[in-house]
Amino acid sequence: MRSMPHVDSKSPGLWQKTPPRYVVIFLLAVFFLFASIGFVLDVMDMARQSLLHFALSVVLIGLFAATYAVTGITLRQRWWMGCTVIFLVQNVCMGLLANWLPDAPPIKQLNSVQLSHFHNRLVFDGVSAIISVVLGYIGFIIVSIAEARRRIRLETEKAAIESELAAAREIQRIMVPEEPPPTPGYAIESIYRPAAQVGGDFFQVIPLSGGQTLVVIGDVSGKGISAAMIVSMLIGMLRTLSGLTTDPSQILVELNNALFAHEHSGFVTCQAVRLDPSGSVTVANAGHLPPWLNGVELAFSGSEPLGVLASVTPEQTVLEMRAGDRLILLTDGVVEARDSQGVLFGFDRTQTVLRQEASPLALAEAAIHHGQDDDLTVISVLCNASQTSPARRTL
Repeated sequence: MRSMPHVDSKSPGLWQKTPPRYVVIFLLAVFFLFASIGFVLDVMDMARQSLLHFALSVVLIGLFAATYAVTGITLRQRWWMGCTVIFLVQNVCMGLLANWLPDAPPIKQLNSVQLSHFHNRLVFDGVSAIISVVLGYIGFIIVSIAEARRRIRLETEKAAIESELAAAREIQRIMVPEEPPPTPGYAIESIYRPAAQVGGDFFQVIPLSGGQTLVVIGDVSGKGISAAMIVSMLIGMLRTLSGLTTDPSQILVELNNALFAHEHSGFVTCQAVRLDPSGSVTVANAGHLPPWLNGVELAFSGSEPLGVLASVTPEQTVLEMRAGDRLILLTDGVVEARDSQGVLFGFDRTQTVLRQEASPLALAEAAIHHGQDDDLTVISVLCNASQTSPARRTL
């Protein structure tokens, strides 16, 4: 089952992560805080600016400050490129404004009317500057509180996700055996590589009566805790069913009944293989990739995946393996490995690797090097090999 394409968590900027109303409040806070400079400059200029010049200066200073803020947040490390241009534009605009609406000449001596006007203008500038600064800081406080709440919510969600992942990883430990049990007549090696912290692939190696061994490999649609819970249910049922029947096809039928009864929204591809010490191998397939024997893919159609139809009849076949024969079971993460250009690893490369080097480790490494795009599992069953050191490798 294909995984979702990877998305860079750092790609969204402020405007994608922050609600629009808080972006507006933030920019208004910047506008008001820096607009106060216009009132201060009017005081320093002894209120010689015309009312139109004065009003436009206040608005332009606030707007350019907000533009600096937007540019810095948007361009990040390259902020200086945009801010340099804005600085030049600001100076040109302020120069044109001063040329269009020049200040009144300095007054050496004020009469009573001019003094009253000057006093009123200074009071207005002072009060306006204070109000402008207060509005700016109120805006920053609102945004800071909203950001703090958002961070707390994100941390809470992160903790909940980590808790779910911890539970899923524990289930993952169950679905992937630490070491295969002794298998009379065979040596089993397995390689498992999830694409994420918790994968949908699973396999089990279960000893049966009479020296037989049941090997089951599967792939659950979906990822995360939901897929892990389905896997845990399947593994529990496998352990129970293996004590009731040794028929691989019947085991898959019972697993399908359980999935369909639970109304599982996804599906499971699964393959059950019974190994007999004599070299007889019985394979039943439900929507899973066929196994490979000595580098050749076995041709049989299998059946629908588990959980899709109320009734399935998995195709079952019997193989006779001789000493040195190797049976490879794998999930679609191998053939669907995808490089940066989107080219699949494919069946031809799989066959080439298996014919050149029958090791499951070689096949897994080749697929991973090509570009892993999904969970990947490879199981090797070697007939009549030494059973003194069965191995499991996790890449």
